[in-house]
Amino acid sequence: MTTTLITGANKGLGFETARRLIAAGHTVYVGARDAERGRRAADELGARFVQLDVTDDASVQAAAKTVEADGGLDVLVNNAGIEVRDEDNRVPSPAEVTADQVRTVFDTNVLGVVRVTHAFLPLLRRSAAPVVVNLSSALGSVGYVSDPEHPAHRYPGMTYAASKATVNMLTAHYAKAYPTMRINAVAPGFAKTDLNGHTGMQSVEEAAEIIVRMAQSGPDGPTGGFFDTQGTLPW
Repeated sequence: MTTTLITGANKGLGFETARRLIAAGHTVYVGARDAERGRRAADELGARFVQLDVTDDASVQAAAKTVEADGGLDVLVNNAGIEVRDEDNRVPSPAEVTADQVRTVFDTNVLGVVRVTHAFLPLLRRSAAPVVVNLSSALGSVGYVSDPEHPAHRYPGMTYAASKATVNMLTAHYAKAYPTMRINAVAPGFAKTDLNGHTGMQSVEEAAEIIVRMAQSGPDGPTGGFFDTQGTLPW
C-alpha cells in the first residue's frame, strides 16, 4: 500500500490529485491549513486528514509526527501555493511588486516546500520507493519567460514566476542529494482554480494528469526533472 501526503489538498488540483490517487489504491493524507475544510474534503474523498500549514514550522512538525505514528510515507506532493492578486483579480506588474508581497508568496511557495520536505525526509527515506512531486509552472521556466514567442513571456506575474523558478532549483538539488528518491517538478498547466480566479484554460482533471503520473512513477521513474504532460520542459 502506497501512502501519500498532498499539501493544500482540500480544493483544486490537490483535491483532484487526491481523488485520482485514492482511486489508484493510494492511502492519501489531505493536508490542509483549515481544519474544517480539510476534514470535509477528506470525508468526501475517503482520505485521511492532517492539519498542515506549510508556513508554520510547528504545524509541519506535528503533521510529520502524525503521519509517522500512522505508519510512514511513500509519496509527498508539495501542492500548496498562492499568488498575489488585487480585488480585480489582477497580478501586480514588476514595477508594482513590493518586498512584502514577495515574502508572502515565497513563504508558502518556496519555504513551504522546504519546511515540508525537510520534515518528511526521514519518513520518505524509510520507504522502499520514495517519490516527491513539487508543483511548479511553465511560468517558472526562464527559457519560456525569456522567449517572446511563448505565452509565458506575456505573463506579468513576476513574484509567482520567481517562486516557481526557485522550486525548480530546489527540486534539482534535492534530487542530486537523494539519488535513490524520485524527485521532480511538474507544470500542470493553466487550470481553472481559485489561484487564478478560475480564469484558466484547462480543467483540474486535465491539469492533475502530470501530478498523478509523477506521483505513481515509482523507483524506475525519472528524477531531477521538470515535466508537463508532453514531456520535459526547459529550466
